[in-house]
Amino acid sequence: MALHVIVGAGPVGTATARLLAERGERVRVVTRRGTGPQHPAIERIAADAGDADRLTALTEGALALHNCANPAYHRWATDWPPLATALLTAAERSGAVLATVGNLYGYGPVDAPMTEATPPAATGTKGRIRNRMWADALAAHRAGRARVTEVRGSDYIGVGGTSLAMMVLPRVLAGQRVFLPVHWDAPHTWTYVPDVARTLVAAATDARAWGRAWHVPSPPAVSMRELAERAATRAGAPAPRLTRMPYPVLWAAGVANPFARELRETAHQFAGPFVLDSSAATATLGVEPTPLDRIVDEMVAGLRAPALR
Repeated sequence: MALHVIVGAGPVGTATARLLAERGERVRVVTRRGTGPQHPAIERIAADAGDADRLTALTEGALALHNCANPAYHRWATDWPPLATALLTAAERSGAVLATVGNLYGYGPVDAPMTEATPPAATGTKGRIRNRMWADALAAHRAGRARVTEVRGSDYIGVGGTSLAMMVLPRVLAGQRVFLPVHWDAPHTWTYVPDVARTLVAAATDARAWGRAWHVPSPPAVSMRELAERAATRAGAPAPRLTRMPYPVLWAAGVANPFARELRETAHQFAGPFVLDSSAATATLGVEPTPLDRIVDEMVAGLRAPALR
């Protein structure tokens, strides 16, 4: 049984830990409070992952170090740099493969489907931070100091997902009007959380994946309106009532709300088509995306379950 160390117990960290544990691997989940999924094969450790010495000790003998951390949205500029440095240092010292869960922020505004070759042209703070993290990891890989890989998905859906879609669907199923700064009819790629975990593990354990980034296999893009309509139909809910919020309203909300303020940088992702090409990971790593209808059924069941209790 190989040892896998996972930093972070959010939706992706939890899904990755469960996937590995169910495969019979040893799993060590590292969080500040020692939280994480419960399973006989999962060891939960309370530690500061920004402490490179402590993280190195926890990673000794591990096959892979999975970076599933996600600092508070408004604290990326202060929290990510030291954490990313500690993770890379631990990977260099221990010899574990550093497998990072990235995102699409680094590409900035796009006008075509994104591939792994899309230039990292972000000008916003969060996008530049992610690009610097990957550049540092890739430099260490090319210098022979570490083995690294990164997987990048679009907005997460599925139980535990944290995208705008997961804010929209509860209101749709309740028959409520939704008012958000979204182009409701623009095609958008949605990434299923368990597919992120499957891609992360595949990339961490396949030497062909090291030294480059991969897009998480995701279903064909659909607009948020179509996603909401599918969920409403399958739940027997009324047709969605979706209204687009003008951008100035979002900007004004950010004056007092730190989360809304951070959304300004990524508003382009919902202002027009935002499509991910994930064919490379399917062709090389053999990961197929979960069908969208299956994901929608799971989301509907998960969102309706609290009301049934």
